[in-house]
Amino acid sequence: MIGTKAAPALRVRVPGGRFIEQVVRCLFGLMLFGFGISMIIEAELGAAPWDVFHTGVSEITGVSVGNVVILTGLALLLVWIPLRERPGLGTLLNATVIGVVVDITLPLIPDTSLIVTRSLLMLGGVTVIAVGSGFYIGAGLGPGPRDGLMTGLAKRSIGGRQISVRASRTAVELLVLCVGIALGGSVGIGTAVFVFSIGPLVQVFLPRLTMRLA
Repeated sequence: MIGTKAAPALRVRVPGGRFIEQVVRCLFGLMLFGFGISMIIEAELGAAPWDVFHTGVSEITGVSVGNVVILTGLALLLVWIPLRERPGLGTLLNATVIGVVVDITLPLIPDTSLIVTRSLLMLGGVTVIAVGSGFYIGAGLGPGPRDGLMTGLAKRSIGGRQISVRASRTAVELLVLCVGIALGGSVGIGTAVFVFSIGPLVQVFLPRLTMRLA
């Protein structure tokens, strides 16, 4: 659910015996991520590409946004099989926790018609998602289902030329965005803000929140 500009890959090295800390940091990051999604959706200025898809499916099916997030994540794990990607504990937590948090927090955010408040809510949501990404990715327990899909595609080649991570991420998110728009998902200025700002923000927070050897 991260934008087109991915942060540079970091080699996460976590000492043995810090597994509990890894899990706590991962869960905290995923809860922040889910809350950030709720903030952006409630701002009604346009969601992130994957959340345009999630809200579109929710509108069509009547299933809650959080449950759509969960079902989409679990379905993407099936796509990992032919891509030969290996999920970690963080992958499974990502597929379930974020959706639960969205369903819990979305009704708690008060409605507002003030454009200033909605703009702050949207910008705050993007920042919260970036911080959450730093915590859960930096915990080193495995990528999220959507991230793994893109890295898996990046290991493939077309016409003898390997697909770059940037190309696979861009292609997948544009496809998901188009499908979401067709389904009536929420798209707007917030979508563009997310796409162009999430990469730089994650690049700022991820190195600072990644667990490393002392």
